[in-house]
Amino acid sequence: MTRPDTLPPRSRLVRERLAEAGIDARIVVLPESAHTAALAAQAIGCPVGAIANSLVLVADGEPILVMTSGAHRVDFSVLAEQIGAQTVAMAPPTVVRSSTGQVIGGVAPVGHPAPLPTFIDESLSVFDEVWTAGGTPQTVMPLGFAQLIEVTGGRLVRVR
Repeated sequence: MTRPDTLPPRSRLVRERLAEAGIDARIVVLPESAHTAALAAQAIGCPVGAIANSLVLVADGEPILVMTSGAHRVDFSVLAEQIGAQTVAMAPPTVVRSSTGQVIGGVAPVGHPAPLPTFIDESLSVFDEVWTAGGTPQTVMPLGFAQLIEVTGGRLVRVR
């Protein structure tokens, strides 16, 4: 396990936010960046479906966070219908950074300047433990599925 004082600053912030929620997070620093679910799953040794990708999207002009299984892609029209939005699209990198304080490939479910409306892919519910980014593309952490819902206040939705 990585010592908390050796974590990157963004990962330390994520760990602090989780601790405030009563979760003792184990953030792991990977030897190389894991920008894709397949790379993260390979590095961790878990199924790709247990990777909870953090996608910052724009729904009707406002940023949202969607935690989706690494085993599939989001269908924006299905997601829009699920959340009651007219439009859903990928957020540009500047919006990802300004709304989360983190970069694409490293967005954690928490540790943002302000909470984002969060939606969680219902297909993640088949895993007791899911792996999320830990605030940087090189850090990951396991969370119980129930913990993910609790800490984000996320709503379960279909994304495909």
